[in-house]
Amino acid sequence: MTQDPLVIFTPSGKRGRVPAGTTVLTAARRLGVDLDSVCGGRGICSKCQISPGKGQFSKHGVTVAEDALSEVNAVEERYDRIRGLKPGRRLGCQAQINSDVVLDVPPESQVHRQVVRKAADARPIAMDPATRKYFVTVTEPDMHEPRGDLERLTEALRHQWRIETIDVAPPVLAKLQQALRKGSWEVTVALHRGTEDGAQSIVDLWPGFRAEPLWGLAIDLGSTTIAAHLTSLEDGHVAASAGVMNPQIRFGEDLMSRVSYAMMNEGGAAEMTAAVRAAIDGLARELAAEAEIDARDIVEAVFVCNPVMHHLLLGIDPVELGQSPFALATSDAMTLPARDLDLGAVNSGAQVYVLPCIAGHVGADAAAVALSERPDQSDDLVLVVDVGTNAEILLGDRARVLACSSPTGPAFEGAQISSGQRAAPGAIEAIRIDPETKAPRFRVIGCEKWSDETGFWEEVGAGGVTGICGSGIIEAVAEMRIAGLLDARGLIGSAEQTGTERMIAEGRTHAFLIHDGSEAGGPRITVTQGDIRAIQLAKSALYAGARLLMDEREVEAVDRVVLAGAFGAHISPRHALVLGMIPDVPVEKVTSAGNAAGTGARIALCSIAARREVETLVREITKVETAIEPRFQEHFVAANAIPHATAGFEGLRATQPLPEPSFNAGSGGEGGGRRRRRARS
Repeated sequence: MTQDPLVIFTPSGKRGRVPAGTTVLTAARRLGVDLDSVCGGRGICSKCQISPGKGQFSKHGVTVAEDALSEVNAVEERYDRIRGLKPGRRLGCQAQINSDVVLDVPPESQVHRQVVRKAADARPIAMDPATRKYFVTVTEPDMHEPRGDLERLTEALRHQWRIETIDVAPPVLAKLQQALRKGSWEVTVALHRGTEDGAQSIVDLWPGFRAEPLWGLAIDLGSTTIAAHLTSLEDGHVAASAGVMNPQIRFGEDLMSRVSYAMMNEGGAAEMTAAVRAAIDGLARELAAEAEIDARDIVEAVFVCNPVMHHLLLGIDPVELGQSPFALATSDAMTLPARDLDLGAVNSGAQVYVLPCIAGHVGADAAAVALSERPDQSDDLVLVVDVGTNAEILLGDRARVLACSSPTGPAFEGAQISSGQRAAPGAIEAIRIDPETKAPRFRVIGCEKWSDETGFWEEVGAGGVTGICGSGIIEAVAEMRIAGLLDARGLIGSAEQTGTERMIAEGRTHAFLIHDGSEAGGPRITVTQGDIRAIQLAKSALYAGARLLMDEREVEAVDRVVLAGAFGAHISPRHALVLGMIPDVPVEKVTSAGNAAGTGARIALCSIAARREVETLVREITKVETAIEPRFQEHFVAANAIPHATAGFEGLRATQPLPEPSFNAGSGGEGGGRRRRRARS
């Protein structure tokens, strides 16, 4: 018997089978996918736009045929003719599902759009930008001295600013004569200098004296989100920050899935490059509009990203990064024109600086974290963890800095979790479980009150509680362990074993009910055994990476831990320790650095000296490759326990007692049994 078509929605990861001929909008509603619609499916509002994938998706185990969706119908043709659809987009209320398909729901089509929590951190930066303004007075042309306007501008820069050599591109040269005459032989010139000594290039010029500042973009190009900060090149202040989901998610949620997509689909790498460049260009336009500036005044951009994102941004096929020895096309810092990256929103002469990568799996984002946090200048041994879909880990002090990358996967971002979602209004972001009653209370994004406080439900509003995001699922699992609902191996107890009816039988396993909104048409939010396993895999990879670096330094403990990244900024240190995400340290020694990669990008944007520093720094960092280290698997397996199978975590237990139930089949569920003796790893 022929199976119904399988439909997979990204970035939520929700999937299911629907009868052939079902519209995408109907399928989304059946599967609880966050797809907007205002007009009731009449093809008028365009809120339900989706982007269908094509080709082989090895991560999902499907191949999407060209005719997986019905042909564009008259309603879509009319809408496209009158208002326009982006290339490749379809209206979900009109497109029908014929066969297996992967569908991406773009941010603008989501009812609950993600809150990209990558705000700029306030930090003083010594201003030394690569692009500066220079006001010059140029001698007027003379019949008796036949020199061109460019030559006389060059002479003025040399005499008035001691700038010896300049380069100029034809588009800028075309503006020169008009600007000089309109400004009565006075112009403001924007010059860009690279990190090496030599010629400076004219980015743009304006008649007369220009008082308005020049602007730059500091861009953190992550696997899941792209965050950008519009920054003044005169005083370093951030005028606007914004973020969008990385549209490459529809090709694969993790990096290796995207490498696989490039390998399996001809032109796949170019397709991903075009998608991410378009998103960055749109982000630049959005920031300029928000700050009420002319996008032409954006004259520079700095990028930090992991190696796969680095290659796809630059238009380089990432296939070599998917196989040993994980060779980069280049690891050096790069300076290139913005137009080479299809950034049409910014100044036509704008320049782009891409920070250097450390190694094949440790990229420019880790270099930016090192620039921001400077573990090489630390007197104590510090572990810096940039938590994300692919975690970058640094361990060091003044003696030596080590780095590695660990494939944590998307579970920390709320993906691959049964009730999981991205960080958006209505998502549970914090939770506490009463150890006695086992009753949960929680807080959601967009509401400061806890669920047991008066006025919570009125403040949450009609949108209600929609799911659980990354920080929420981490706290939920840790709280279940503290409350005795979960044993050290990650097994969830039954209602009889735990003494609470919130434990729901699901086949041979159990789930913990956090919130049931089904009576009001809302979701039923649970933590399942599968969710526990996904978090165990993610946290084990993180811990194992950190432990490998500690082995290399021949230490059994670190002095302090810094959690970096947009997600890291929202992790509770106590819950991270209970889970065993990080090595045991006093909870007060676990701090957040916020979006350290973004801060590093801003530092490099505002200081050419900092660029020289980071280029030197990456050459001094020792790379540890987790993929070939035999002890990684040993550490990974031991870290599957919560908090750990062999490491005692005595420091944690001194302040946070953990019950020791055992939910083995046939154990009778006796909780609070005798603690096993633990040895140090």
